Amino acid sequence: MYAERRSDPALWEEGTRLPAFSKEIQQETINRYARASKDFNPIHIDEDFARKTPLGGTVAHGMLILAYVSEMMTAAFGMDWVTTGKLNVRFRSPARPGDTLTVGGQITRIETVGDKAVVHCDVLCQNQSGEALITGNASVELNRCPPSRQ
Repeated sequence: MYAERRSDPALWEEGTRLPAFSKEIQQETINRYARASKDFNPIHIDEDFARKTPLGGTVAHGMLILAYVSEMMTAAFGMDWVTTGKLNVRFRSPARPGDTLTVGGQITRIETVGDKAVVHCDVLCQNQSGEALITGNASVELNRCPPSRQ
């Protein structure tokens, strides 16, 4: 069962996979993010500089890649994610220009807190080789509890 931008807790269950998607990282995307964030660290935007570092080339900003995790959660939970979502992640490896990233997740637990359902999820962003770039968990409060959980 896949979630599709629905915040009705009656439609969720433990084990439900969240709507995964893939994106290819381009240097121009990294450059645009640098301008928007005003983070012009040369490891992100100066290919000559970055080639001489232990990373061997430019890498995407971690927050750019984390935004893709949030995009996936927004696709699954809509405004509930925007207003109540929480992330706890670890950055495992950098994303590089030319990488194709896949972001996904799975519901691990649903608990009732008062009149709300709190959905807990594992989240993962990995590159085309299956290397984990971001791992962690997320939680989101949904405004309505399913009848079986009240």
